[in-house]
Amino acid sequence: MTDTEKLEKFQQRIDNGEKIEPKDWMPERFRRQLIRMISQHAHSEIVGMLPEGNWITRAPSLKRKLTLLAKVQDEAGHGLYLYCAAETLGIDRRELVEQLLSGKAKYSSIFNYPTLTWADIGVIGWLVDGAAIVNQTMLAKSSYGPYARAMIRICKEENFHKRQGYEIVATMANGTLEQRRMMQDAVDRWWWPSLMMFGPHDSESPNSAELIKWKVKTKTNDELRQRFVNLTVPQALAVNLSIPDPDLKYNEETQNWEFGEIDWDEFYAVIKGNGPMNRERMRARNRADAEGEWVRKAAEAYAAKRAAKPRVAS
Repeated sequence: MTDTEKLEKFQQRIDNGEKIEPKDWMPERFRRQLIRMISQHAHSEIVGMLPEGNWITRAPSLKRKLTLLAKVQDEAGHGLYLYCAAETLGIDRRELVEQLLSGKAKYSSIFNYPTLTWADIGVIGWLVDGAAIVNQTMLAKSSYGPYARAMIRICKEENFHKRQGYEIVATMANGTLEQRRMMQDAVDRWWWPSLMMFGPHDSESPNSAELIKWKVKTKTNDELRQRFVNLTVPQALAVNLSIPDPDLKYNEETQNWEFGEIDWDEFYAVIKGNGPMNRERMRARNRADAEGEWVRKAAEAYAAKRAAKPRVAS
């Protein structure tokens, strides 16, 4: 078949709801877009361990320490699932990691904000993981098989993370005056960055139209952001927390919570590396990579030795 015929057949498979698998023919642009998207997702899971890992030893009880430790461990696993999914597209994991460490690859802007108090850990679970679930539930229906299958398990664990976070939020919101103030302050600081997680408006997103055409995504940035707001505002009201948006109001006709405009200057500043914690996050990842080099070399040497050892017939 000609390239045009291959492309038409490929699009027909997408339109029919079929999954594209690693050995199937795909346009090079489709492959590159998936590598960019999946690796960015993987990087976000790995970097996302840093804001919460900072609080493991300072959590207020043994129970909180254990649950937070388990959550950070889950996030490491999510990153590994996603790196594996990206590798099915013919790229080496080390190349992906190098792109992160050099600053060439991006990760979610939300992880460039500091965790100032224990309340931030609850709000990250509630808002940040809540926003991730809205986005990732859609990705579990992605047209690329390995990505969709990875998302199924990740979504289950992220749902549990959100419940953990909201339980912390509800406990503190119904606690002492100081705890309630601490929780409201965390909500005030994390609300708008959480809305930014869905990316720019659809009219300004350079990739959304193409990804939706190929059904890598099935909903636009603005559709997902609206769903997140609709789900989250009632949860805030249920524990008597306020959303820091004077323009927030419920539209009876559309049954949507209408919200104010995001500070896109802040969004793009963080994306460009000028957020509160961008440099610290990259220093931490590069330091961890350097300190773990001996482990990688030992594992590679062991694998090489096992491969060179002659097999004895049983």
